[in-house]
Amino acid sequence: MGWPLGFLSSPPPVILKPTNNLVMHKCDIVVCMRDVLWMEECLRESHEGFCGQKATYSQHQWAEGHVLPAPVSADWPSLSATLADGCILVPPQIRQAQCGKEELSLGDAGLFRCTSPASTQASELLGQRRVQDVISPIVFEAAYSLGEHVTGKEDRELPALTPVLRWKKGQKIAQKNQTVFERNCHSEDCAADLQLRGKLLLSSIDDKTPYLALGAVKNISLNISIANLGDDAYDANVSFNVSRELFFINMWQKEEMGISCELLELDFLKCSVGFPFMRSKSKYEFSVIFDTSHLSGEEEVLSFIVTAQSGNVERTEALHDNSLMLTVPLMHEVDTSITGIISPTSFVYGESVDASNFIQMDDLECHFQPINVTLQVYNTGPSTLPGSSVSISFPNLLSSGGAEMFHVQEMVVGQEKGNCSFQKNPTPCIIPQEQENIFHTIFAFFTKSGRKVLVCEQPGISCLTMHCNLSALAKEESRTIDIYMLLNTEILKKDSSSVIQFVARAKVKVDPALRVVEIAHGNPEETTVVFEALHNLEPRGYVVGWIIAISLLVGILIFLLLAVLLWKMGFFRRRYKEIIEAEKNRKENEDSWDWVQKNQ
Repeated sequence: MGWPLGFLSSPPPVILKPTNNLVMHKCDIVVCMRDVLWMEECLRESHEGFCGQKATYSQHQWAEGHVLPAPVSADWPSLSATLADGCILVPPQIRQAQCGKEELSLGDAGLFRCTSPASTQASELLGQRRVQDVISPIVFEAAYSLGEHVTGKEDRELPALTPVLRWKKGQKIAQKNQTVFERNCHSEDCAADLQLRGKLLLSSIDDKTPYLALGAVKNISLNISIANLGDDAYDANVSFNVSRELFFINMWQKEEMGISCELLELDFLKCSVGFPFMRSKSKYEFSVIFDTSHLSGEEEVLSFIVTAQSGNVERTEALHDNSLMLTVPLMHEVDTSITGIISPTSFVYGESVDASNFIQMDDLECHFQPINVTLQVYNTGPSTLPGSSVSISFPNLLSSGGAEMFHVQEMVVGQEKGNCSFQKNPTPCIIPQEQENIFHTIFAFFTKSGRKVLVCEQPGISCLTMHCNLSALAKEESRTIDIYMLLNTEILKKDSSSVIQFVARAKVKVDPALRVVEIAHGNPEETTVVFEALHNLEPRGYVVGWIIAISLLVGILIFLLLAVLLWKMGFFRRRYKEIIEAEKNRKENEDSWDWVQKNQ
């Protein structure tokens, strides 16, 4: 009766018995073990050894309760062969052997050569080899033949007898036997039925997050459940094909259940489950933890291919639940923001402003005010921002149909990690022609008051648009954009407003195609920069003269007008002398009347 599954039953001895009492000093032996995973045909080699009555193999007795380890992860049980006047027969599984006191060298074929001078010397062979199949029987075959027969010096008339081997025509001169692993199965083929279940668990992330945020998630856990609904599964294992950018941290099990994991390759992890058997109707649960802090994000999806297998046969209809693929999208979670400053924040323009405060381009009469804008883009999110774009807009017209005011000289991205494009002004210097007369000029001066605000969202306002593409922005990193522009002040002088306010906007955008998501309720992605142009409210010299002259003329006209009005009203035609004399007589009469009354 054989051992339980996993133990090698003791093979019957191979008997090499000569036909007479002659001793054979040499034999050619072919040892072959047919194994479905290792060999498909016999290997042949000539050996020198002892040929006598018997060669016996016996199995090393293991301690009770132990079983043969798994085909891949463990070794053969020790086998010993005790030879007494027999030929050495060793299956090719044996890698290390000893023949008496001599060490044997074993070739790739699993056969070796052993020579001993004495035919009665006992030899013991010890070897170990991994078992690949415990279902198929292990077949031993020894093919033998007679070597050259050496006889001593004899004083006989007849020649010595020559030994021959008895064999049947058409058959091979060989002895074959086999040993099998004892099966403790409910089915004839000992079929297992493994069922695999799994789930991904991201650290520090709630279950509602449908992606893995690069840099935010430090590790990922694969919760694995494997069950066996069939016969006892020999060498049950779960293998994981993972990304090379992941690092295996540990395997965790709630209770000690005999599960062990080994990282065979950078991207291949193998866990032995229920060593050496996974019992029928049993279930194991464990978790495998990987470090995700080194993920580059080049792959769109992080995939885990999990496979369960065993040394048993498994029916085709039961293989659908032996493997699964767990995936999670990889996303760059960022928190972008942009700030900006402008220099100068305000400037004064006008006819009487010193020209040295402005700059002039070659061969151009216009006076330009230099405007420098510095924008800074930040990424305060946990992930690297693979790429972004910044849009900047400046109001470029005072009114609909007017001339363009700005001329962009240069745009520079910090550390040369980006590029910008903008609309070029083909005619940066335009001086509006004065079509109105002096009275319109004077009128415009006196009415130059109030504030005009220029915003791109206003109807009829054309904007100067600039666009910048930025390269990758790491966590807590910033990138600057410097804009150097010129503002044509000649156009401003013709406007009736005393204060012109320019409102420029800049906005940073991320490309969803790069698998980038913004953190909800994060920093603002838009900024506004404002600067003002202030008119000095001082007219030109000839305007002052005209104002004085017109003022005098108006004063004289008003005086004459008043004089005419007074004359028309008779102011200059009244008889003042007669009125004065009548008033004098009246007073004298009143005085005389008062004297008469007093004397009476």
